[in-house]
Amino acid sequence: MSQHETINDFYKRILKDSCLNLSELNTRIGHVNIFSRDNCATISPYSRRDYYKVSLIIGTGTLHYADKWIYINKPALLFSNPIVPYSWEAESEKQEGWFCLFTDAFIEPGERKGSLQESPLFSLGANPVYFLDEAALKEVSDIFMKMQAEIQSNYPHKYNVIKNYLHLLIHQAMKLSPTEEFKKQINASTRICGLFLELLERQFPIDTPTNALQIKTAQDFANSLSVHVNHLNRSVKEISGKTTTEHIASRITQEAKALLQHTDWNIAEIGYSLGFQEPAYFTNFFKKNTGITPNTVRLQMA
Repeated sequence: MSQHETINDFYKRILKDSCLNLSELNTRIGHVNIFSRDNCATISPYSRRDYYKVSLIIGTGTLHYADKWIYINKPALLFSNPIVPYSWEAESEKQEGWFCLFTDAFIEPGERKGSLQESPLFSLGANPVYFLDEAALKEVSDIFMKMQAEIQSNYPHKYNVIKNYLHLLIHQAMKLSPTEEFKKQINASTRICGLFLELLERQFPIDTPTNALQIKTAQDFANSLSVHVNHLNRSVKEISGKTTTEHIASRITQEAKALLQHTDWNIAEIGYSLGFQEPAYFTNFFKKNTGITPNTVRLQMA
C-alpha cells in the first residue's frame, strides 16, 4: 500500500481498472474528472492523496482526521488537498452526490495568488466541511451536474468551463461558514500512534537500491500525518513507551539486517535505500544500534 494515493491508485481502487492509461485522458492540462457518489466505496482508507478533491456528500458517515472527526448527517461540501490525510466511513447504505478530483497542474500557479490562496481548497488549518441548507444544496448540485455534463461533451474548451465551475463551487463555500462540529478523537493518542506505526511499516520491505527512503524522521512523519511533531512524539511515547525516533531507528535497523543477509547489494546501495546519502553515515548508524558494523554482518554470512 502506497504512502500517498495517486490518480492511478484512485482509478484502480474505484474502477478496478489496473490497465487504465491516463495519457489517454486530459493529462495535458493536468487531470480533472467528475464522478457521481452513487457507487462510491463505503470505506475510503486513511491516507494522503496527491490530488485535490471537492465532494458533495449526501448520506451519513464519519470523516476521520488524525486527531479529530466529524459526523456527516446532512448534505455537506467537503474540500480535501494533498497535504492533509483523512479517511471516510459511510454509515448509510445509500450515498449520493458528486465529487470532482483534479491535480495541481489543473489549477494554474498564477491563480493561487488570488482568492484561491485563502479558499478552503488551499488554506491549511481551515475546517474543510460546509453543511448546506436546501437553497445551497440546490446551487451546488446544479454546478456539479453542469460539470458532469460538460466533461462528457465534445466542446474543445470544456476544461476551461469546468475550471470556472470549480471556481463557482469554491466561492459558494466561501459565502458560507465552515462547520465547527469537529470533535477531538477520544483516543487521539492511540489513533496517532497507530497511524504512525502503520505509515512506518508501509515503507518496508525495501525492494530496490535505487529509491531512497523518504519518510525517516519524526518531523517527516508528523508532516505526513498533518500533526505537530510534539503531538506525535507525546502520543507515540504515551501509547508505546518508546520514542518516535526509537521506533524509526529500530525498524530501519531491522530492514538493514535483512538487506545485508538476503541481497547482494553493496553497503553503499543498502545505506542509500534506507535514506543515508553517505555510506559512513549508514555504518555509524548501524553500529550505534547493533554494536557491530554492516561489514561484520556480511562476513558472518560468508
